[in-house]
Amino acid sequence: MRHRKIKTRLNRTSSHRAALLRNMASSLIEHERIETTLPKAKVLRGYVERLVTLGKLDTTARRRAVFSKLRSKEATTKLFNDLGQRYKDRPGGYVRIIKTGYRAGDASPLGLIEFVARKEG
Repeated sequence: MRHRKIKTRLNRTSSHRAALLRNMASSLIEHERIETTLPKAKVLRGYVERLVTLGKLDTTARRRAVFSKLRSKEATTKLFNDLGQRYKDRPGGYVRIIKTGYRAGDASPLGLIEFVARKEG
């Protein structure tokens, strides 16, 4: 049964949503902080947390699994070499969302999504 299996759709088709999450996850991994709308940030948090959990153990199978999700060699490399090692002893909660207000044009709620204990600079 598929009762209560609805994901947040973000008013997009499944392929558009997958591309959106892939691009936003790559940007978040590369820059370690991005600003976006609150609903997108909430969906992105679960997506990125799963990738960081995979990045904690560096194996070929896990690298291929992450690369198939991100499709970015630079983001995959940074995830395994930098972020995976940084959060090796942390059991979860790698990403935080900070509400920053509302967008001027359409009053959409905005949020800053960033990695916890990120390096400044």
